[in-house]
Amino acid sequence: MSEREPMATGEAVAAGGAQALPGGEVAMPTGAVARRLGVSPTTVRSWERRYGIGPTHREPGHHRRWSPQDIAVLEAMCRLTARGVPPGEAARAALLARGADARPAAAVPSTALLPAPVPSAVGSAGGPEARPGEPGGSRQLALGAVRPECRGLTRAAVRLDAPRVADILQQAVDSLGILEAWTGVMLPALRAAGRKWAADGEQYVEVEHLLSWHVSTVLRAAAVRPTALRPVPPALLAAAPAEEHTLPLEAVAAGLTERGLPFRMLGAAVPPRALLETVQRIGPAAVLLWSQGPRTADRALALRVAAAGWGPRGSHGRAAVLAAGPGWRRAEHPAGVAAPRSLAGALDLLEELMTR
Repeated sequence: MSEREPMATGEAVAAGGAQALPGGEVAMPTGAVARRLGVSPTTVRSWERRYGIGPTHREPGHHRRWSPQDIAVLEAMCRLTARGVPPGEAARAALLARGADARPAAAVPSTALLPAPVPSAVGSAGGPEARPGEPGGSRQLALGAVRPECRGLTRAAVRLDAPRVADILQQAVDSLGILEAWTGVMLPALRAAGRKWAADGEQYVEVEHLLSWHVSTVLRAAAVRPTALRPVPPALLAAAPAEEHTLPLEAVAAGLTERGLPFRMLGAAVPPRALLETVQRIGPAAVLLWSQGPRTADRALALRVAAAGWGPRGSHGRAAVLAAGPGWRRAEHPAGVAAPRSLAGALDLLEELMTR
């Protein structure tokens, strides 16, 4: 989709089905908006139902009419999902940017802890587009230049071949290690599934859900496998209080186990009081606090964790805090809190903090 500016009023008037709104604005029906964006009306309706991206002006008994501001939000949603941002996070970023001076396209992808997305290009150097009759058929996901394991993984996911998905993921972890398996195999496949879901409405949600579940399963298994751990204080891994996404945290946990480093995983949506009490109870060397979107980043909480101490008076210890994920905007990043920008960087920093 071209990154044009939001539709001007004159252009909207010329479009079929346009309707004047109070204040001189012109609104368009869903079908006309979908044609402008290059997506299906089903996709637009799915985004409205799932993520609250809907028209601001509604009249009972009338069809939905989208104002220029509503269309600008949809255009931002399309830009972000085309760059690999998961639909839920793209929707939050687009809605937050409504009426703001900052451009929605400047939002950091939700996988900012990890390398940049692999370019999406069917028929690129990474391999030809799947033909009908081949595994995955014409439903094959567009990947670009990726590892063969990733291409096989996406084909199995599209076929909903769960045993094969599990087998490929396990082989990738065993042969490549957690870091390369995550960044070179799992992540590109997850992004491709997310892009396809965003572009085709609900058609590919089953693929994305099946793939995510198996990725989580293999990462958790790797994180708890019997390992000789080094005698050092643990790392504490937690998502911000309103954050439900945990796959990147699970990748960090698996990477720590691979390095023989202990951790405590609290998972999604950890309340501030529970997080602070855990810090005081276990005395971690470091706390990694994950936030996937600006809505869930809690700068004040990060500073409270950094200031929390434990132990007897006169010998208090404090944990280093790592604010990981794209929810932590660089311009608003808490002072004295580390900000790893890649999985490798997060693991290296945690290892240094835990073993010094």
